[in-house]
Parts: sequence; C-alpha cells; structure tokens
Amino acid sequence: MSAPASTRAVWKGAISFGLVHIPVVLYSATAETRPKFNLIDPSTMSPVGNKQVSKATGEAVQRDELVKGIQVEDGQYVVLSKDDIRNALPKSTQTIEIEAFVDAAEIPATYFSKPYHVAPGARGLKPFALLHDVLQRTGKVGVARIVISTKQHLAALMPSGDGLVLELLRWSDEVREAPSSTAGDTGAAAPNERELKMAEQLVTDMAAAWSPDLFHDEFKEKLQQLVQAKAAAGDVAKLLPLPGEEEPAPTADVLDLTELLRRSLQSKSAAAAPAAPGRDAAANDEAPAPRKRAAASKPAGKARASVKATADAGGRAKPAAGSRKR
Repeated sequence: MSAPASTRAVWKGAISFGLVHIPVVLYSATAETRPKFNLIDPSTMSPVGNKQVSKATGEAVQRDELVKGIQVEDGQYVVLSKDDIRNALPKSTQTIEIEAFVDAAEIPATYFSKPYHVAPGARGLKPFALLHDVLQRTGKVGVARIVISTKQHLAALMPSGDGLVLELLRWSDEVREAPSSTAGDTGAAAPNERELKMAEQLVTDMAAAWSPDLFHDEFKEKLQQLVQAKAAAGDVAKLLPLPGEEEPAPTADVLDLTELLRRSLQSKSAAAAPAAPGRDAAANDEAPAPRKRAAASKPAGKARASVKATADAGGRAKPAAGSRKR
C-alpha cells in the first residue's frame, strides 16, 4: 500500500522553456517508513545524544564556537567564514529552467536521486497539460536546473501517469564508473542463440504487470510485529528524564472529570445546608481564621454589627454566642 500523498508543498515556482511559463508546485514523492532506532544507555536508561568533541583534547566543543573548513592537502585546511559560504550559495530562483530535452532512456539509472510530484499552479492547467502530452508523445524528458533550500540541483522533468515528476539528478562527478568486474570480457562470455532463447522464454513465463503492493519490506513488518508484541506484554522500558527536564505527572494522579464534578456538588450541598440547633457556638468556632482576625480588627461597634443572627429551635432570632444584647 502506498504512503499517503503529501499535503505540504516543498517548493513553488514555475517551469520555463522558451517563452512558455507554467506555474507549478512540488510535493515530495517519497516517505521514510522504516522504524527509527534511538540509542539508549542501559545502565541509566537514558537517551544518548551526540556531542562535538575535539579529537585533540577529547573535550566537548560548543557548536557556536566551531568554524567550517575544507581540506586541500593532508592535514591542511582552508577555513571559510559564514559570509564566504553565503556568498557562494546559488541565487534562489523560483524557476525550473529547462535547458534541453533528451531521450528518457539516455539517462543512466545511477543518476536518479529523489523524485517530486509536480502539480499545476493557478492559471497553469493548459500549459501543464501541453508539456505533459508533448513529453509523452516524443519520449523526451526536460533536463533542468532548480534551487531548493539554497542548494542547486540538476533535474529531469518527465511524464508520470496524468501528471509530471521532477526527478533530482546527481551531478556527473557524484556518479562512479562501474568496475570492470561487473561486465568482464563480454566477448569471451557471449551467450549463444540457444541460451538466449531459453532465457527469453523464462522471462516471458515470469512476466507480470507492475504491482508494487505485491512486494513488502519484510524487515520492517517483522520489526513492527515484534515491537507490538513486546508492548502488549508490558515489556516497555521507561526512560529517565534528562537533567533539567521535568518528569511528566503519572496518569494515576489525573482525576476523573466525573469525580471532580461529584466533589464539587457535595461541597455546594454542604455549604447550603442550614445549621443544626445548638450548634451555633461550634459553627462559629469553625469559621476561617482569617475572617475572625478581620472581625477582631474592626471597631467594637462594627464588629458586633457584623455578627449575623441565627434561628433558635422556635424560629425566633437570637444573637449568636459571643454577642451582647443592647
């Protein structure tokens, strides 16, 4: 099963050849789906990070203290500043400049690097379809240059289904020549006609329509099954927080919303209930200390006036304990 289509555009611009200008958008055509391994120190069960370490002293060096250099001879480097590197970067353009159209079969497979889906931009549907159809009819691909994330690439623009694919190409000095051992002396090892016919018959018998869903990454599938089985059995290691990091609160301390609502209702019911007869002094004794102190700090007249009357058993109002009749 194919990975879901990318919805994030990685580049926006236009295809240009001659006087033709086609607004387009690029989307990544591949996805990394294999599980990623993280390094863990088993003695402390903590993640292991990377440090920039000086090979001379063995001590860690801060990243902002480092400079970049290119080796010109053994042990000799030319140090480049950030400005040097910035000035050498290609000028960012939003154009895929097609420089030539070549036969698709002429580009060796070793040159292909990374594909992108090409989608037509606003007002670009008709010229986009025109380029797709002419490439498909002629069997050509457009060789172009493109700048993505400050890096210049060679690329091949080719039809794929009803759309276009931009395949980033490696530069010629990045592709190694094949060693002679891969072909050998083809003249001495040339197959005879009978061998060719038998091999051709075998290929014909094994011919099938291209169906990528029939092929699976067995390593990834076995690894996922193993991880799921261990997790289901509770065989999961908890990593300790790094220094300076707060450990997340355990889920057992998270109160259920229903329980919080029940407690809130109980507290409101208790606050609304009338005081029982004969419990006036006790109720006053249980008043919050800050409120007592506030009443004591008031003038005597105001303090007496602030004391509320409570009802006795007969329903008559009587002063609370500690108050004085006038």
